Amino acid sequence: MLLVTGGAGFIGSNVVASLNEAGRSDIVVNDHFGSDEKWRNLAKRRLADVVPPSELMSWLGNRKLDAVIHFGAISDTTASDADLVLETNFRLSLRLLDWCAATRTPFIYASSAATYGDGEQGFDDDETPAGLDRLRPLNLYGWSKHLFDLAVAERVQKRAGLPPQWAGLKFFNVFGANEYHKGEMMSLVAKRFDDAKAGRSIRLFKSYRENIADGDQRRDFIYVDDAVAVVRWLLDNQTVCGIFNVGTGQARSFRDLVTAMFATLGLPPAIEYVDMPVAIRDRYQYFTQANVEKLRRAGYNGGFTPLEDAVSSYVGRHLNQPDRYR
Repeated sequence: MLLVTGGAGFIGSNVVASLNEAGRSDIVVNDHFGSDEKWRNLAKRRLADVVPPSELMSWLGNRKLDAVIHFGAISDTTASDADLVLETNFRLSLRLLDWCAATRTPFIYASSAATYGDGEQGFDDDETPAGLDRLRPLNLYGWSKHLFDLAVAERVQKRAGLPPQWAGLKFFNVFGANEYHKGEMMSLVAKRFDDAKAGRSIRLFKSYRENIADGDQRRDFIYVDDAVAVVRWLLDNQTVCGIFNVGTGQARSFRDLVTAMFATLGLPPAIEYVDMPVAIRDRYQYFTQANVEKLRRAGYNGGFTPLEDAVSSYVGRHLNQPDRYR
């Protein structure tokens, strides 16, 4: 039996879908569902149980699990309730880590590229306490993830308090099916697909740096299927431990992303460049790119879908269908 916290969320529900497609239905999901349409992320899935967050630790007890995949978190980068974010993203993670260590259960958790802050220290997934200490996250969400990475790194240094497998995944800009409940945190493709299909122009920020053109701000965009493939690989290779970047290793521009969406629809790109809000100009990130060499050295040899192919798949299989869910 597998536990997936955050299993009704974006990446979590795609992990559940992939496991179902591989023949596994002994999956327990732990998540908040609320009163919106988030339940649709799991509407096509087979599950063994659904456990609300308030019951999670009592449900675990001395239960035997094959692994815990811990993706549950407050992932809104604009979240401001520090007590709630720390309780959800940090303290609950510590409790799960302790449980997995005590029961000898493999533990895979979601960190985030938000831990890198403005990127001035680079994007190397150095898991040593000294390497992590150099990072300065820019928001509460990133800091909460960084705190947990530090706690894990300290345990590694002390060689105590860890499960037989532990792996933290620093996800970069993941996009794909089942992200629709995320509101403003959705990818640009999901947010602006209907506009593009209707032939309306897509707005991108102007650049305020020399030698960087408007719309040429770059991110490491990774298709959710590729992110899930890394999780599945870890489940199959339980001797692998560490904190790993999960990105393509190739930064692409927002202009490339939007152009790929229009191309998939058979339309010429319609892009309008608008002023960036003054409040974010000084802290806007112009470039992110995962260094994935550590993941490769650990043995992962899966490929990463090129941006144009990923956008085409997302649009064709999901966004341009009556049912957009996986």
